[in-house]
Amino acid sequence: MGFTEQQGRLVKESWEVMKLDIPNLSLRFFTTILEIAPAAKGMFSFLRDSNEIPQNNPKLKAHAVKVFKLTCESAIQLREKGEIVLPESTLKHLGSVHLSKGVIDAHFEVVKEALLRTVKEAVGSKWSEEMKCAWGEAYDQLATAIKDEMKAAAAADQLSSNLDQAVQITA
Repeated sequence: MGFTEQQGRLVKESWEVMKLDIPNLSLRFFTTILEIAPAAKGMFSFLRDSNEIPQNNPKLKAHAVKVFKLTCESAIQLREKGEIVLPESTLKHLGSVHLSKGVIDAHFEVVKEALLRTVKEAVGSKWSEEMKCAWGEAYDQLATAIKDEMKAAAAADQLSSNLDQAVQITA
């Protein structure tokens, strides 16, 4: 079906509102991820040794802004490009990092739920089922692109491991 013109309009309209408060919404987005899945805290080196979410942690803030902006900006360009378009190096990095952290499908669903809650909170009365579907579709396409890169990274790791084994056998 793709990303419709109406979905693109709704995402763009809501992003214009959210851009006015990126630092706070980014932190809210990340905090929501950890509220939904507290165990996810262990996946982030800058949170592992903390008993609560450090609101003033500069690494948390920087990471939250980067993730939130990447997610939202990917959604914005989806209508224009017809697909998620990120620099190849960025997508490869995302796939590799997510693979190394042990990210699974359930983690993507947690992030999606946190994103939807954050957008809903940010836009208030403008929130609708159509907007929820638009953001959901945009996020799903980004998640699919990252998962595809995770599969490619896993295949490359396996190939490398197989080559190492073959070299050891012949040595």
